[in-house]
Amino acid sequence: MKAIIVEDEFLAQQELSWMIQQHSQITIEACFDDGLEVLKYLQNHRVDVIFLDINIPSLDGMLLAQNINQFAHKPLIVFITAWKEHAVDAFELDAFDYILKPYHESRIITMLNKLEASAQQQLAQPSTQQSAPQTVNLVKDERIIVTDINDIYYVEAHEKLTFVYTRREAYVMSMAISEFCNRLPEPLFFRCHRSYCVNLSKIREIEPWFNNTYLVKLRDLDAQVPVSRSKVKAFRQLMRL
Repeated sequence: MKAIIVEDEFLAQQELSWMIQQHSQITIEACFDDGLEVLKYLQNHRVDVIFLDINIPSLDGMLLAQNINQFAHKPLIVFITAWKEHAVDAFELDAFDYILKPYHESRIITMLNKLEASAQQQLAQPSTQQSAPQTVNLVKDERIIVTDINDIYYVEAHEKLTFVYTRREAYVMSMAISEFCNRLPEPLFFRCHRSYCVNLSKIREIEPWFNNTYLVKLRDLDAQVPVSRSKVKAFRQLMRL
């Protein structure tokens, strides 16, 4: 089984990694301390299990789990946290397990044994589904360009058309922005304005603007994307402002 650890406390991250390596055949592919970085990683990498803390920067563990729960291929999620009050919410998201800190080695071993037993059961059953790629079809000069979701920086409405911007290209889609945005995964993409949707992982700078709103500047591009007043509260929560 392939796994990632999402934990912003370095010592806790190292302790859990050591226990997993000592007591299972699970391979730790990567470790993260930031929720948005996990979403970016999962666009191009498939894992079987995520060991997930709740109190992490950029995007907390519960919101991250909600997003992952929409994936066609859903990794098993084991919450690792000091917050026992989130247990009910976690199991409503079909969490595989909920481990409280500080870690107890016997508890970790029991959980790892359950994980590997679950993996063996899945291998014994024929697969009936294939995971959907994290791509979207864009149109350029009457050609369909299959584009990685994370290559999109922002989306802008122009009357009944939608302009989609990547680092090097602009695409024109013959549909309303609301229809196009429904094809993009939340909360990686945020509808920050009635005419704009932005990839949160591409944000370079957040500049205060009039009426307590913001202008967002993006990496690699000169464009500025506004955050409307009605979206400010949700934006602050997502960006931990």
